[in-house]
Amino acid sequence: MASWCWSSLVLCLLLTSSSAHGDIFTSISHMTDLLFTEKDLLTSLKNYIQAEEKKLEQIKTWADKLDVLSAAATQDPEGFLGHPVNAFKLIKRLNTEWAELESLVLSDMSDVFVSNLTVHRQNFPDSDDETGAAKALMRLQDTYQLDTDAIATGQLPGSSSNRGSLTVSDCFDIGRSAYLQNDYYHTQLWMIQALKQLDQGETSSSVDAITVLDYLSYSLYQQGELERALQLTKRLLELDPMHQRATRNLRYYEHQLSNQKGAVGGAESAQRQKGDTHDVPDDFLPVRRSYEELCRGEGVSMTPRRQSRLFCRYHNNNRHPRYVIGPVKQEVEWDRPLIVRYHDIVSDKDMETVKELAKPRLRRATVHEAQTGQLITAPYRVSKSAWLREHEHPVVDNINQRIEDITGLDMSTAEDLQVANYGVGGQYEPHYDFGRKDEPDAFEDLETGNRIATWLLYMSDVQAGGATVFTDVRAAVKPIKGTAVFWYNLYASGEGDDRTRHAACPVLVGSKWVSNKWIHERGQEFRRRCGLRKTD
Repeated sequence: MASWCWSSLVLCLLLTSSSAHGDIFTSISHMTDLLFTEKDLLTSLKNYIQAEEKKLEQIKTWADKLDVLSAAATQDPEGFLGHPVNAFKLIKRLNTEWAELESLVLSDMSDVFVSNLTVHRQNFPDSDDETGAAKALMRLQDTYQLDTDAIATGQLPGSSSNRGSLTVSDCFDIGRSAYLQNDYYHTQLWMIQALKQLDQGETSSSVDAITVLDYLSYSLYQQGELERALQLTKRLLELDPMHQRATRNLRYYEHQLSNQKGAVGGAESAQRQKGDTHDVPDDFLPVRRSYEELCRGEGVSMTPRRQSRLFCRYHNNNRHPRYVIGPVKQEVEWDRPLIVRYHDIVSDKDMETVKELAKPRLRRATVHEAQTGQLITAPYRVSKSAWLREHEHPVVDNINQRIEDITGLDMSTAEDLQVANYGVGGQYEPHYDFGRKDEPDAFEDLETGNRIATWLLYMSDVQAGGATVFTDVRAAVKPIKGTAVFWYNLYASGEGDDRTRHAACPVLVGSKWVSNKWIHERGQEFRRRCGLRKTD
């Protein structure tokens, strides 16, 4: 038992060093640690149950023996106690054995389990993680136009196995999470799903139809659907005629309808609002619309004539000595801007080494803040990343060298290799890799110029979602393990190429691992000569 407790403590300490509250949901890798934590706690719980069962069995055995003895003794008490042995044993039982039984009954078998749980609880997800995971499900719902019932039953594209389902309580909690963010659209969707499952006969010890109808009717009212809000409020009052808030809201809804006014603001909320107001992005922006369409595989802009110009070939980078005999397989994914994919570029063994090096350092991914140039976390980038420096491991050096050999660009001024793992609904919304003119200080501290090019290595396959899309040219690149895509962010003139605005689509099913190398201008003066025109 002592060694088992020690191993649990070691596991806990390892987890403590590799995760942070509020960000656990942003990395599937860190969430896998939670599975092993839960398995360890389950083992501890079973041990506790066995200890309790053993304790009760001991008490029951002692009680059964005493029951037989007591039955015989009480038939002729004086005759029974007339035997000195019986008299001695009675005194001994009452003086010693009953005290031992009392100690046994009062002994707490849960100490080890509670201690283990207390230690592990320090690394449990918190309310921010639960909110983040709920938002991720809603993000997937919107981006891939998924029905709530499909999500609740786990019937997602690419999820042939490991299918999970949501209970009434789960659906209610997702809806309530949206409600607390003033997101009444998703509140409505998930409360309808919870109500549907209740109507189908599912039971819940924590959620009932009255509570669901309370949230649902108010969310409909907030969206201007007064008639539906009124109907559901009446249904609520049929279940609970004394519901005070519903009674007041009913009168208000009837008054609004009678006056044909759609004003919002008079009804009473299901509960007081909590948390900050939610800044809902404008889904009608062309870039946003293009992003979501491309993530769904819609609207890729490539005519058959342009498609015919794309090709695959063996690439040796102008007869580079390392690739004359063993050239790499190059595929043109897009022509304008030129986006190429290199196949079988890194071995599975090396990719696993990179992952293992990165896992202990994974932290919430950051972006450059436009005004200050500082690195900050942002809700539009949901992943964890780590940086691997050159010379810290031979595999990292080999990858850096291979990028230099294949692209012909100098890696001495490039940024460290960044490794990223995407979590639940992990994404990176449309962005540029290069610093734009309104971000003059974006890479000033590096003193290596702007990001001239991007190298992106896919280190896992993704069952569904997770594509890299270029919103301005409507191109989509699917993640394929062991392949890398490469493109220039700047024209040869040094001007930024706005066509390279891209995004990482939300991961619908699977765990997405990537590593990228941002290559800078300095050192490339004689490797990629400056063009004379702005868009050269």
